Amino acid sequence: MPTSRELTLQALLAALKTVPGTTVLREEVLPERLPSGGLVILRDGDPGAPEVTLSPLAYHYEHRAELEVIVQSKTPAARALTFDTIVQAIGSTLVADRTLDGLCDWIEAQAPQPVDLPMEGGVALKAAIISVILTYSTADPLG
Repeated sequence: MPTSRELTLQALLAALKTVPGTTVLREEVLPERLPSGGLVILRDGDPGAPEVTLSPLAYHYEHRAELEVIVQSKTPAARALTFDTIVQAIGSTLVADRTLDGLCDWIEAQAPQPVDLPMEGGVALKAAIISVILTYSTADPLG
């Protein structure tokens, strides 16, 4: 049976896959060609050191997962619009279910810091990493 951590990450991935027109992957390498609607790659991230309560024994995590958001377009305006649309849709998706159907106590994204990346001989990219904090508890640090 999957751990609480894995179930939470799977639920986050499933929620992200509802973002319209965007390809969403988990722990994949950046493909050679980007989909026209943009790409989001979920990185499992770091659960960090838990806070521990002893009665009952529980490990409370603020797990920092990362979303790599990447878009490609010929003009800066088109890149900005596509990027903004994806980020806004991610935000709406996370706000719609802050507990991922009860798998975590709270989920919250942090603001992206986008950057334009020129590509030699190709169309420029706009990319950012969005940190997503997943707050959840487990009875075992390995579960």
